[in-house]
Amino acid sequence: MTGTQQTSQYRDRILSRDDVEDLIADGRKIVIVDGAVLKIDAWLPYHPGGDKAILHMVGRDASLEVHAFHSLETQNLMKKYQIGKIEGQWRDFIPPMQGGNFRTRADIEAGPPAESISSESSAEPSPVFDSLGRRQNRSPAFSGQDSRLSTSSSASSLSSLDIDQTIESSGRQGDLRAGTKQEREDDLASFPSLDQVTQLTIISKYQALDNKVRGEGLYDCSYKDYAIEAARYTFLALSSYSLLHSGYYIASAVCLGMFWHQLTFTVHDAGHMGITHDYHIDSCIGIFIADFLGGLSCCWWKRNHNVHHIVTNSPEHDPDIQHMPFFAITPRFFSSLKSTYYDRIMSFDSVAQFTLKYQHYLYYPLLTFGRFNLYALSWQYIFGFQGPRKGPAWWHRYLEMIGQVFFWYWFGYLVVYKSISSPWTRVLFVLISHATTTPVHVQITLSHFAMSTSDLGVAESFPQRMLRTTMDVDCPQWLDFFHGGLQFQAVHHLFPRMPRHNLRKAQKHVVEFCKDVGIPYTIYGFQEGNEKVIGRLEDVAKQARMLGECQRSAGLHSVLEGH
Repeated sequence: MTGTQQTSQYRDRILSRDDVEDLIADGRKIVIVDGAVLKIDAWLPYHPGGDKAILHMVGRDASLEVHAFHSLETQNLMKKYQIGKIEGQWRDFIPPMQGGNFRTRADIEAGPPAESISSESSAEPSPVFDSLGRRQNRSPAFSGQDSRLSTSSSASSLSSLDIDQTIESSGRQGDLRAGTKQEREDDLASFPSLDQVTQLTIISKYQALDNKVRGEGLYDCSYKDYAIEAARYTFLALSSYSLLHSGYYIASAVCLGMFWHQLTFTVHDAGHMGITHDYHIDSCIGIFIADFLGGLSCCWWKRNHNVHHIVTNSPEHDPDIQHMPFFAITPRFFSSLKSTYYDRIMSFDSVAQFTLKYQHYLYYPLLTFGRFNLYALSWQYIFGFQGPRKGPAWWHRYLEMIGQVFFWYWFGYLVVYKSISSPWTRVLFVLISHATTTPVHVQITLSHFAMSTSDLGVAESFPQRMLRTTMDVDCPQWLDFFHGGLQFQAVHHLFPRMPRHNLRKAQKHVVEFCKDVGIPYTIYGFQEGNEKVIGRLEDVAKQARMLGECQRSAGLHSVLEGH
């Protein structure tokens, strides 16, 4: 038998579920794609999108996610990591990163199958609190299985048990338990059942929808629209430059902030390979705009954003909703959850206990400083060598380093220091230019902060999970330039590599798909969407205050008992 035949036989061998479980228990990173079993341990250091996006797919059928985020060329490259095939429909494991438990071959042969490694989540729900503000103005037409909300409360400063005991001592536990149960039931009732037949039907129709929009050319980038975009960018940049040298510093700062605001949308397209569809060309476009012109790391954003797209609105896993101690969109953060992205405890400490009570008032003021936080995250990524050091993207971090030097030279030195003489005017120029980008941060949070944060387990399909955790924002077409096309976040989450100029065209197909499969499609106007977000933050703030009152009541009760 030749080497080629041996390799083919090796890749075509049938692996059972027990075989896959044993490999993962041994520390192997196994992912299922189109019936092929891939062992991608060797690819983790090379993956341009970071290792965490892959780790969330271990033990799961990642076919839909792989097709959504990767080009055909990349999908073909994955085949070299194939070690076998599966037969029949794969039943997902809970990935180790999400708390899944796996047995070795010896453990499997020694005992019955463990229930904890089925398609259900491996952790129990918080006994007191769960996410709030379930889909209002939706008709709960479908029933689903009971969900289990994963909580990572180890090493927490305030565990769920502590909360449970505190509230019980104040006599309010029953009401809160009943409210939490009803909210969870409402969430499940709004969406199709999680049974295998229903979810496979949704997947099949989603794949048909994807083929349909591809056939209509909606994955093709409109370079005419980008010519208009380039003209807008040039006008804003030249306006800022002209006003700066004419002494109109405030107006110049506003134009510069608007310039950065608009550039963000093109970086987003480039990060998803939505412009030329060539990985290196789009990466260079993104790095040039984000790093050289904006001072932010495009590669950091891709690493962060890929995880966000896979585990959208998961309190433990999605970095886009992990803003402790300033914001919490679900009381589950009261349990000091551990972030698997940042690998740290999001402590519900004294600072968080204070700020979360007023988070609905702090929402807009804090977002005006959002760009400064992005600087810090970008520097940690670039200079902390968090990106891949091998593979096709190894040189990107060096290009980003050059971009950072270039940005701070032209902005920090030539614009702020050399062109403005007054120290206070310099500070004002920096603050105003950065605050002008606030709509971007509002845009990012608007589509997710008011949506579900429940973990319905690995039985939930990719399209249902995206539509459950994401909403669209309604606006007239002439305002698309202001929102960057990304007001259609639900559409974007279904088709992440679709150029944003085509998202409006795809929206009608998504609405039809949702009606067909019975998934609620959530869309609000810009003002109403903001009201939903503020309402969610206020609800959680009230519970934070309630918890504080319960703690004080419990403390007083203990003191009285002591006497």
